[in-house]
Amino acid sequence: MRLSELAEALGAERAGRVRPDEVASLIEKYERLGRPVIYEVEGSGKEALSALYSTREAVWKALGAGGDEEAYGKLLSPKRGELKEVPFRYEKVESLDVLPWVKFYPEDGGRYQTAAIYVACYDGACNASYHRTMYLGPKRAALRMVPRHLYALYKRALERGEDLKVAVVIGAPTEVEFAASLSLPFGTFELEVAAGLAGSLEVSRTPLYGLPVPAGAGAVIEGRITAERVREGPFVDLLHTYDRVREEPVLEVDAVYLGEEPVHLILPGGREHQFLMGYPKEASIWDSVRKVVPRVHKVRLTRGGGMWLHAVVSIEKNVDGDAKNAILAAFAGHPSLKHVVVVDPDVDPDDPHQVEWAVATRFQADRDLVVVRNARGSSLDPSSEDGLTSKMGLDATAPLKEREKYRRVGEV
Repeated sequence: MRLSELAEALGAERAGRVRPDEVASLIEKYERLGRPVIYEVEGSGKEALSALYSTREAVWKALGAGGDEEAYGKLLSPKRGELKEVPFRYEKVESLDVLPWVKFYPEDGGRYQTAAIYVACYDGACNASYHRTMYLGPKRAALRMVPRHLYALYKRALERGEDLKVAVVIGAPTEVEFAASLSLPFGTFELEVAAGLAGSLEVSRTPLYGLPVPAGAGAVIEGRITAERVREGPFVDLLHTYDRVREEPVLEVDAVYLGEEPVHLILPGGREHQFLMGYPKEASIWDSVRKVVPRVHKVRLTRGGGMWLHAVVSIEKNVDGDAKNAILAAFAGHPSLKHVVVVDPDVDPDDPHQVEWAVATRFQADRDLVVVRNARGSSLDPSSEDGLTSKMGLDATAPLKEREKYRRVGEV
């Protein structure tokens, strides 16, 4: 589904032209409303779209699902679909300056594109993944590259004295945006997974390097990731803290192309950012926990934990030990998870008051607390030390033999 189609289905509003320093507050407003917004950033010549995946229902619609379990299933068992090649229908422009580049927060290291999906093929392996991109000039940018699949291709190219040729897609179809957020095995091409989600996917070959990119995107950049490195950051992450400054590779831009769709701008730490990164991990927790308990009713990675560090899991149990097994399974399903609360089916994980009530009335620290010390945690957690953290699970379920004693009367 094209971004504009989803935006229209979700009742997108138009905000006209906005100053770059107004973009963050504009996106925050529409994420709170749960509605997409289309606008133009002053100084650019291309419309932008934001607050698209700001509700759970929007994520379901983007994935063609009727609810969480169907959406989880699509993300957990991705199928490869057919890539249908069509002519490259993008208009070539002179430089990166036609695109909106935004400094979202005052201490950001520069102006950024936050929904840039890098497509690369090297040695027979193809990859599509998100990498924040900082503007350096009309033909230059820097990208944050974590040591995963794109880095592996980049390293191979450098070892042979070559730059890595890439196509950067901004404003890709919804299935591509979610496929690019998954942690797939190396060699599984995310565009083929996107085609599986969509039924099929139209792709075009870029004019210079022949790289496959989705048709119907907002913009495509052809360039080369070079051996040159520059300082990139600071940049706000999922937890609304600043990621540190690093030396990161430079993208030398060879061509810029515009499509009919708007480009996508994602607010760092906002609801879209959380859903794109966190929702697939929510699915992983659900899948891991359901293997050790009779039924998982609901999994929620919480907003306060950036949809990354904190979870609440509602389960049905056969024996009282099931809740502790669910805690350990949740940590296994999402290794970055730091705290998890397990509750009974009568407690709604979407209601923090009910969750707190369950902790207050059904939890005793001496028997219901699980602590795992010196475990691998999340690099986003500023309180971790050298990647190590202590993890905590709370069994806030009622003992099976005394259910009546713990019955809630009325609303919390």
